[in-house]
Amino acid sequence: MKKACHVLGIDVGGTKIAGGVVRFPKGEIVAHRIIPTKPARGSDKVLDDLFALANELVALTKARIQGAGVGICELVSPDGKIQSAATLKWTSQQIHKKLARFAPITIEADVRAAALAEALFGTGRKYRNFLFVTIGTGISCCLVVDGQPYTGTRGATGTMASGAVTQRCEKCGHIQTQTLEDVASGRALAGEPSGHTGGYEAYRKAGEALGSTLALLIDVLDPGAVVVGGGLGLAGGPYWDGLVASTRTHIWSQVSRRIPIQRAKTGRNAGTVGAAAAAWLRR
Repeated sequence: MKKACHVLGIDVGGTKIAGGVVRFPKGEIVAHRIIPTKPARGSDKVLDDLFALANELVALTKARIQGAGVGICELVSPDGKIQSAATLKWTSQQIHKKLARFAPITIEADVRAAALAEALFGTGRKYRNFLFVTIGTGISCCLVVDGQPYTGTRGATGTMASGAVTQRCEKCGHIQTQTLEDVASGRALAGEPSGHTGGYEAYRKAGEALGSTLALLIDVLDPGAVVVGGGLGLAGGPYWDGLVASTRTHIWSQVSRRIPIQRAKTGRNAGTVGAAAAAWLRR
C-alpha cells in the first residue's frame, strides 16, 4: 500500500475543465473547482487557464502536492505523448513546462483516467473486466482488464464514436457520413429541450443509436459489465432508457443480454480522481 499523499488531478474536456486535489489512498477530493474550457479562444489561453486553476487548487489546500495528473480529451500514447489535436492543439512538452513547478506530471487520455477511477473506487471495483463508456460533449470508451485501462499499441483506443458510419441509400444513392457523436453526444443534443415531447424523442433516439454500437462492443469484447459516465451518461431519463433498451436488443448472444449496465459511482468526478490516480500510481 502506497503512503498517504495529495495529488493534483485535472480533467480537460471540450466544455469544462474540472480540477481537484485528491488525497490517496482513499481517492478523496479535498478541493475542487470547475471552469469552462472555451477552446475557440485558442489553445494557449486554455493552457493559461489550466495553470491558473492548478495554482488556485494548490493554494487552497496548502498541502504538499506529490504528483499531478492531467486527463485530456485527445489521444495519448502509453508513454504520455499527446497524439491528436481535435479539441486542443497542445503538446506534452507544453503541459510539462507549464505545470512542472507543482509536481511531476502524468498525462493520460481523459476516458482512460475516468475508467481508472471507476476501477479503483467506483462501480468497476467488483468486476475483473468491464467496459467504461463516457457520454458528454463527445463519446468515448475504455476496456478495463484486470483493473487496468487498456491502452492498445499506440494509445488510440476509445474512439468508438468519432469515425463516420458510412452508408449508401439504396433508393437515392446518398452517402451518409455522420459519426455517432453527430447523433448521440451532448454536443449533438445541445439544442434539444429534454422535457418537451419532441426533445424526449430526440434524447431517446440518440440513446438508441449509441446502444446499437455499444452492443457490438459487448459482442466483440465480452466484458463483465458496462459502466457509464459523463454528464449525459449519468443523467438518466429518455436517453438512458433508450440506451439500455437498445443495447440489450442488439446484443447477439443470449448469454450476454443481461450484462450489468450501470452508472459510474465516481460520477462527474471520475476524470479528476482518475487523472490524479494515474499520477499517484506512477510515483
